[in-house]
Amino acid sequence: MLSEEASTCEAAAMLGAESKAQIPPADSAADADLPLLVIEPRPGWHFVDLGELWRCRELLFFLTWRDIKVRYKQTVLGAAWAVLQPLATMIVFTFFLGRLVANEESPVPYSLFVFTGLLPWTFFSSALSSAGGSIVGNQNMVTKIYFPRLIIPMSAVGAGLMDLFIGLGMLVVMMFYHTWTGHPPAPGWGLLLLPVLILLLLIAALGVGILLAALTVAYRDFRHVVPFMVQIWMFATPAIYIQTQTLGPRSQTWMPLNPAYGLISNFRQALLGGDLDFYALAVSSAVSVGLLIVGCLYFRRVERSFADII
Repeated sequence: MLSEEASTCEAAAMLGAESKAQIPPADSAADADLPLLVIEPRPGWHFVDLGELWRCRELLFFLTWRDIKVRYKQTVLGAAWAVLQPLATMIVFTFFLGRLVANEESPVPYSLFVFTGLLPWTFFSSALSSAGGSIVGNQNMVTKIYFPRLIIPMSAVGAGLMDLFIGLGMLVVMMFYHTWTGHPPAPGWGLLLLPVLILLLLIAALGVGILLAALTVAYRDFRHVVPFMVQIWMFATPAIYIQTQTLGPRSQTWMPLNPAYGLISNFRQALLGGDLDFYALAVSSAVSVGLLIVGCLYFRRVERSFADII
């Protein structure tokens, strides 16, 4: 059994670039074939070892699949929970804000407008919450065996993609319904950018989630900070619930520094056929990549102490 688990991540690869392989003096022919693997932390700042992550891709897949199964295990509604959260929030926004902020000249109903904004936001917020507590939640693995610790928050974020794809299926149903009732959305060529936008959302969620995962290990207060931060972040992303054109020029200039703003607004435009905001997309994409770099650097800086302080 142990040999099968080691072969999944290629035992030497699981020990990674921070491992040093040494062959002890052979007292016998049998001992000469057994390598001695010594794990030694490297001081300083180091970026992600992509080769190590690639060699452990099967471990990433199985941890992601485990998180997906745990999420829907012993639930009455199962995968329907992936739709109920944005759907319930859409109803609240439509009931309380629909008449105040809805654009009457827009051919897209406000309910559909809000749902297309809440769908990527639900993925983003749930990914942050799951990734933030992922290292602490898997402390038994962290303290008993070595593997690239970065895989844990990555699997937590990756599991959220299942909810996003289920929500996209519900969105297709809603679009057909509005087409039948005489309010058809008109997706254009921007729909081709949808996979790119989902990838950028994944990068943004990974960057913030990895950083929060490392901070939560050292400062347990972040377990309480993250839900509050996510709630505030939603209201600080007006692209979810209002037309970005109603914001002033100054706001449209600095708002894309919030990565969720530019990605969510262009996600909606790609699905509903509006004009893409390439400035907001470029700025939010750059911030997302920057957050991923910073998150990975800090995570790699402190991960060698996880097993000691967790």
